[in-house]
Amino acid sequence: MVIKLKIRQKIQLFILSTSIVIFVATIGYISISARNIAVSSARDLADARIQESALNIQDKLNADFSVVRTFSQSFLEYRNLPREEWKKLFSGMYLNVLQRNPQMDAIWDSWELSNLDPTWNKPYGREFYLCWREGGEILTKSEIRSLTGDPPHYAAMKAAGVENIAEPYISLLQKGGLMTTLVCPMFEKGKYIGLIGVDLLLTRFQEYVRNIKPFEGSYAFMLSGDGMIVSDPDTAKVGKNQSEFDFRKQMNEKYKILEQMRKGKKVSFTDFNENGEEYYYSYTPMQVGQTLTPWTLGIAVPLKSMLRDANHAYNVSIITGILGLLILVLVIAYLANSITLPIEKVTKSLAQMATGKVDRSMKQDIHTGDEMDDMTKALNISIDGLVDKADFATAIGQENLSVDINLLSNEDILGKALLNMRDSLRKAKLEEETRKEEEAKIQWANQGLASFTEILRQTNDGMVTLSDNIIKHLVRYLNAIQGGIFVKNEDDVHNVFYEMVAAFAYDRKKYLTKTYEEAEGLVGTCGAERNTIYLTEIPQDYIEITSGLGDANPNVLLLVPLKTEEVILGVMEIASLHKFEKYQIEFVEKIAQNIAATIHSVRVNEKTKVLLEQSQQQAEIMAAQEEEMRQNMEELQATQEESARKGTEMEGLINALNASNYVIEYDIRGYIRSVNDSYLDLLGVSRENIVGTHHSDGVDMSTYEEETYDEFWNTLLAGKIKKHTTKLKINGIDLTLIETYTPIFNEHGEITTILKIATDVTDAQKKKH
Repeated sequence: MVIKLKIRQKIQLFILSTSIVIFVATIGYISISARNIAVSSARDLADARIQESALNIQDKLNADFSVVRTFSQSFLEYRNLPREEWKKLFSGMYLNVLQRNPQMDAIWDSWELSNLDPTWNKPYGREFYLCWREGGEILTKSEIRSLTGDPPHYAAMKAAGVENIAEPYISLLQKGGLMTTLVCPMFEKGKYIGLIGVDLLLTRFQEYVRNIKPFEGSYAFMLSGDGMIVSDPDTAKVGKNQSEFDFRKQMNEKYKILEQMRKGKKVSFTDFNENGEEYYYSYTPMQVGQTLTPWTLGIAVPLKSMLRDANHAYNVSIITGILGLLILVLVIAYLANSITLPIEKVTKSLAQMATGKVDRSMKQDIHTGDEMDDMTKALNISIDGLVDKADFATAIGQENLSVDINLLSNEDILGKALLNMRDSLRKAKLEEETRKEEEAKIQWANQGLASFTEILRQTNDGMVTLSDNIIKHLVRYLNAIQGGIFVKNEDDVHNVFYEMVAAFAYDRKKYLTKTYEEAEGLVGTCGAERNTIYLTEIPQDYIEITSGLGDANPNVLLLVPLKTEEVILGVMEIASLHKFEKYQIEFVEKIAQNIAATIHSVRVNEKTKVLLEQSQQQAEIMAAQEEEMRQNMEELQATQEESARKGTEMEGLINALNASNYVIEYDIRGYIRSVNDSYLDLLGVSRENIVGTHHSDGVDMSTYEEETYDEFWNTLLAGKIKKHTTKLKINGIDLTLIETYTPIFNEHGEITTILKIATDVTDAQKKKH
């Protein structure tokens, strides 16, 4: 027997039952996962809170320990002072530190007598100094202790030789408060010489720890390195070792808590307390200074407190799930009832399309998420496609070729046919526009060529005028900003360069002087490479001419060589704010050829004109020079006769001077150029050994002469004659020479030689004395 069910009944039966199973499973999984995550987050919160608090306590203890360590290091620095002086100094420091640090009950130091008294040779005995609080006052005392032996506690700290934090103890002076002592040993050259210690009140930590309650019913506790309870909600346990309590002792043995703390490791676990309640415990070590006994901060959190929020969220999830199921039943019932209506609507639209009617009002707004939804989407897409194609065909008929349509798929035959028709019409229109554009470019170029040909024909009487006229019209014709013409200067074959002969910028002529050597800069490079250079990005500082109105500098640069028959005559440079089209660049290159031919013609004309002028001038100069030469020849003959007579007289004078005096020539730096034979015979040296030596070499000068030597030589270089008396000792004979230094000038009035003439006055000096 086949059971016939309607669509509504099938939906309610299959979909609803399946949804209920999935919904229950999902809600259950999410609720349990959320509970576990909440527990994990609570544990992380407890761990983070206890770790943060442990770091806070650790920092405060280490801050106090730094005071002890500083005193220890300072003692070693001040040991060189007299003992009474540094004792007084540190007593004041102790007093100041106690006044500023109310948590410190006392500061004390202990010095080995063997370190203070060289005659004391026993391993015990110490001098003890104490600064402490009592009755609201700070008191001090000094005494000798351990003369018969060290007490066990002191002996242990002495033997350890490291920083130490003492186990908590009851203060007798501070109303029974719990205290500890921070100790730092002192060594000198590896030898133990004493201790420095600070007694701390632990009250501030007890109060701080009691306030650590991240969860309801949670509490924190603090343990010393050996397990003594420093802080606990049960004040009766404070000051006692946790091993005295069975529960704490068993927990320590089970989880090795103190052992893990000494290793610097954190410990956390879940266990039952002495009342059978399940708690989460977390322990964090606190490293105090460089001690070997870290203290511990722990927290205990009732598991029920950690689970309270998780359980609440779980219950809310269950209630929400039940409400969700009820809503799901109502929604599915509603969907089942609404399926028949969309089927009727789709059927109605299909019937209308069968008659050829197409309108967007026939589209259906149905969103069921099933096959009916797909059917509706297909229907709506078909309607949109047919309407779009009708609009597309209408636009094409109105010559709107930019219109477009989206194909329904790769198999949309009608859409493809319409697009092919549009593309064919668009191609024909584009070809027509391209043809018109090319004709416009050709017409523009032809008009420009005709215009510039006329300019070149009319203006050929001067290089500057020609260049000014060309660059002005070219910049305007190209709608550029500025331009310039550089002409190649080859007047000196060893110094070829490009010089600017015309510049036009911002619609007016500019007067600039710029030159570039071959292959220098863009201009020189363009000329050297004989090719056009086109740049669309140039540095902002390349353009030297600005508008003065704050306008942007040109960023497009075109350089075209001016060449004719492969001969470079110059370079034309044009700068613009807009890019040049290819046809514009080709136009400029054609114009450049015509400009180059005209420049060549102008240059030939200018050279011809200059040569004609030079020829006339040279003819006049030649006539004048012939007359001047005739007169010079007559004067030269008379001068030669007079020179011959004076030369004979001068030769006799020089010979007489060389025979009776010592003559030496120096260059302007003081080096010997030549020397006569008389001076060589006097010194007993060869010419090769003395030429090239300095004036000061071998001269016996006094201290004053050494100090004024530069002034003496500068006077000669100033053109003044100097006389000087020099004493020499040659081959054991003392000689006295009177030396006359005379600067010798050339035909330009420049000093070229220093002439020294020395006369031997030794005999005259002896007769005088």
